[in-house]
Amino acid sequence: MGLRKEKAARLKLAVLDATLKLIGKKSFDDLYVDEICAKVKISKVTLFSYFPQKEDILLYYFRIWCLRRAVELAEKPKEGVSGIYFLFDKLSEDCETNPGIILSLFAYLADLKRTLKPFPVKAEEKKLLFPEVENIKSIEIQSVDQLFEKFSLEAIFKKEITKTSSTRDIAQLLIAVFYGSVVTAHINQITPLKLFFRKNIEFVLKGLQ
Repeated sequence: MGLRKEKAARLKLAVLDATLKLIGKKSFDDLYVDEICAKVKISKVTLFSYFPQKEDILLYYFRIWCLRRAVELAEKPKEGVSGIYFLFDKLSEDCETNPGIILSLFAYLADLKRTLKPFPVKAEEKKLLFPEVENIKSIEIQSVDQLFEKFSLEAIFKKEITKTSSTRDIAQLLIAVFYGSVVTAHINQITPLKLFFRKNIEFVLKGLQ
């Protein structure tokens, strides 16, 4: 790892870490760039050279979230319905730990002005996050959409899902429940999240059997 690339990777991860520590339960809109810069001890010019828009930090968080799932699945593979439950369980855990950033992320994803491209994660960042994983650079990051489509197809092959529907339609239904569960739980102040999310996915899967 080159010194320059390592420094850049460390800075990006430091910005993300500072954001998570500062945001807590408040909205991302209420978190100021000056606060993040003060926490990381960098200038606004430096921050914007890595994250051209403040909201890019949200997209970076989401991409890292998907990377973590890819590493976990590489170590302990899951298929079909067990993979679907896995994604919902991980989302519920992060909603409990980082409610502010999850809600802000989903709000931003619904914004008509948002960028459509995922924020990139470089090999150096992967290595810093997972130094113990030998093949970390080769682990592919799949989006939430790709993961749900993969697990849906596997569930059909394993006959865990028997209703005649296209894989894409099933994946889209699961994705709708994935995002909708977070919003519904927040609006109605439902806890514990893991139980609520599991109930939702159980109802959906029963309808697909």
